Amino acid sequence: MEEYCTYFVNNHCLNCEDSHLLTKLIEKFDLEIIKFKQEYCYLPKIILNQRQPVGFLAGFIAACRANCPLFLCNPDWGKQEWQQVFDLVKPDIIWGIEESLIPHTQSPIPDAQCPIPDAQYIMIPTGGSSGKIKFAVHTWDTLTASVRGFQEYFEVDKINSFCVLPLYHVSGLMQFMRCFTTGGKLVILPFKEIELAQKDNIEKLINKNINNFDFFISLVPTQLERLLQKSNLTQWLSKFQTVLLGGAPAWNELLHKARFHHIRLAPTYGMTETASQIATMKPEDFLIGKIGCGKVLPHAKVEIYGEKGENLQSDRVGSINIKAESLALGYYPLNGETQTCLQIDDLAFLDKQGYLNIVGRNSDKIITGGENVYPAEVEAAIRATGMVADVCVIGVGDRHWGQVVTAIYIEKIDIYNREIKAVLKQRLSNYKIPKVWICVDSLPRNSQGKINRQKLYEIVDE
Repeated sequence: MEEYCTYFVNNHCLNCEDSHLLTKLIEKFDLEIIKFKQEYCYLPKIILNQRQPVGFLAGFIAACRANCPLFLCNPDWGKQEWQQVFDLVKPDIIWGIEESLIPHTQSPIPDAQCPIPDAQYIMIPTGGSSGKIKFAVHTWDTLTASVRGFQEYFEVDKINSFCVLPLYHVSGLMQFMRCFTTGGKLVILPFKEIELAQKDNIEKLINKNINNFDFFISLVPTQLERLLQKSNLTQWLSKFQTVLLGGAPAWNELLHKARFHHIRLAPTYGMTETASQIATMKPEDFLIGKIGCGKVLPHAKVEIYGEKGENLQSDRVGSINIKAESLALGYYPLNGETQTCLQIDDLAFLDKQGYLNIVGRNSDKIITGGENVYPAEVEAAIRATGMVADVCVIGVGDRHWGQVVTAIYIEKIDIYNREIKAVLKQRLSNYKIPKVWICVDSLPRNSQGKINRQKLYEIVDE
C-alpha cells in the first residue's frame, strides 16, 4: 500500500494543479484517524463524502491505509437519503457532509463500546435509484481481483484511465484502483467541462502530454450520445485506446453511430456487487459488428439458469448466475456467511462463442394479455424511429390486460401517436406497441444514466 501511495502521490491526476495538496490532505486524515484510535481504542467507521477528487482520493487512501471501515457516499444525496445512511451506519468520523444534512439523532460522541471491526471493508453504495440505499461490502482483495481480471483480458501492464464518472460510484472508483495498483496514470475531469468545451479549448482542458491512445475512458450511454453530437468531441473520442460503455443499456442507434465514427467502443456488463465489469466486448469485435457484452473476464464465471434451476446450454435465455473473485461479500451489515455467488435479476444468454447477451430485466418484464414484453426491445424500436429524444417503457396495472405497455418519452419532433405506431407495426408485434404515451420534458436518470423507475410511476400517477 505504501509503495502504491508514494507512486500515486507523485504521478496521480495530471490535471490537478498541486500534488502537494493531496499529500497534505492524506496527512490531515491520517492524524484524525490516529487521534480517534488513541482516544477510543478502536478503528472508526468513516463516511467519505468529498465532492472534489483530491479530497476524495486523500480520504480513500488514508482510510484504506489505516484499515478503517469506509463508506463511500453520494454528495448529491438529500436529507431523506442521509437519514437512511446514518440509521444504517452510525459513523464515527464524517468527512465532507454539511452540518445541515447530519440528522439530529446522530450522536456527536462516538460509542466507545462499539465492537472493533474484524476486517477492513470498503462499502460502495448501490440501490439509490430504487429509493433504498444499500452498501455492497468489498475488500481490497475483491477490488484488486477486478483489476487483475481487467489487466489479463486487455493484455496491459499499466492501466491509464481518463475518468469523467463520480469516484464514489464503482464505475469511477475502479478507474482509480486500476491506475493506483498498476502504476498507471489517472486523469480526472468533470464531464460537463468536456461537453461544453469548444474546439480550441479541448487541448487547454487536457494535458498536452496525454496520448489518448494510451488511455481507457469509461462512459455511460447518455454521455456517449452527447459527445457524438459534436464533431470535435467525436474526433477526440475516436483517439482513445478503448471507450468502455456501461452503467445502463445502450440502444442500437447509438451503437451504430459509434461504429460509423470508428469509436473503439467496449460495451460492458457489470455492477457494484462485482466491482465493475465481469463481461466486456473488445473494441476490435465491436468495430466488425459483433453485438452483446462480449466475453466473460478471467476473474469471473457466468452461468445461465432456467426456471427450474437447470444450467442452460448456449443460446437459451435464463437468469444470470455470477461467481467472481471480485464479488462483494454481501450487503452491510454482514449477517452470517459471505456470498460466494450472485443470482441476478437480468435475463441473458451465452452464444456459442461465449459472448454474453442481455435480454432484459426479469422484474421489468411486462405481462399484458398473457404475453411477455421486455421494455429494452420496445425502447430500442422506438428510438430507431428517430421520433423521440429519449424513452422509457414500463408496465402499468390494468384490470383488462393485467398491465398495459406505457411509453414515457421526450419529444424530438412534433408527432402524433398514430404516426409512430404505424412505424412500430413494421418492427414489433402488436401487443408490444405501447397503448399509452406520455410526453415529458426530461426522464429521471441518475449520473450513471440509470432510470429511476419509482419516479416514472409517480409521473404516470400524475
